[in-house]
Amino acid sequence: MADLTIDVDALTAIDVHTHAEVSKDGHGSLSPELFGASEEYFKAHGHRQPTIDEMAAYYRERSMAAVVFTVDAEHATGWPRISNEEVAESCAEHPDVLIPFASIDPHKGKAGVREARRLVDQYGVRGFKFHPSIQGFAPNDPIAYPLYEAIEELGVPALFHTGQTGIGAGVPGGGGIRLKYSNPMLVDDVAVDFPELRIILAHPSFPWQDEALAVANHKPYVYIDLSGWSPKYFPPQLVRYANSLLKDKVLFGSDYPVITPDRWLADFAKLEIKPEVRPKILKDNAARLLGLSKENA
Repeated sequence: MADLTIDVDALTAIDVHTHAEVSKDGHGSLSPELFGASEEYFKAHGHRQPTIDEMAAYYRERSMAAVVFTVDAEHATGWPRISNEEVAESCAEHPDVLIPFASIDPHKGKAGVREARRLVDQYGVRGFKFHPSIQGFAPNDPIAYPLYEAIEELGVPALFHTGQTGIGAGVPGGGGIRLKYSNPMLVDDVAVDFPELRIILAHPSFPWQDEALAVANHKPYVYIDLSGWSPKYFPPQLVRYANSLLKDKVLFGSDYPVITPDRWLADFAKLEIKPEVRPKILKDNAARLLGLSKENA
């Protein structure tokens, strides 16, 4: 696995949830219809899709590191993905601030398993992103289990989108995207069947916030990232658990570029989070989970 050169002590935060939205040749991560729906949902009309080089400059300027990924949903959407190799190679040009994750459609079967192993061994990928609603699979479907097994053996995290998604919102039929696949309770089965797999439940999991809290509280290697929502809209029970039972398992994430870390952090500063918990959420928990600190997750 390629070495990162991230100086954790010099960082103000680690953003565990950012998107590579455009490839070097201009190919977008979503079809125009789904991308437009996402812009409308996040009130991010006309937001510019930054290149990975631009993302690196943005985070370096803020003394932050960022996890970067795209979503491979070719089977369900017919839209070609951005290459995992391109994402990893671009991040490798900025090892002081960018941490590459990959995304593999579980429908790819054995080919996906081989790709996962190659991406970690040869490209330095540090984790994998799943978006069950867009990829069109239930997280506990056995079709994905060979891929989880490989990820568990490789010792890197799996990040699952949970809750409602802005992708397809407002499009007739939701663009074919089924919200039920992003219920955190489906990921609970994965945590049971792969007990050493580190799992991140992405986003406040509307309308299943209590389910997400229960899974993270019950399963020792399940974490929650706080991306995709402004902190001023966080459910009170999420804030309560972040301040107490889950203080070592909650992670800062923005969902950049649709939500910027500047906006997220400004709203987070207004939350009643204990002073000793803030650095855990902003940096320490992620550093441990991602193997950037001496203490292992």
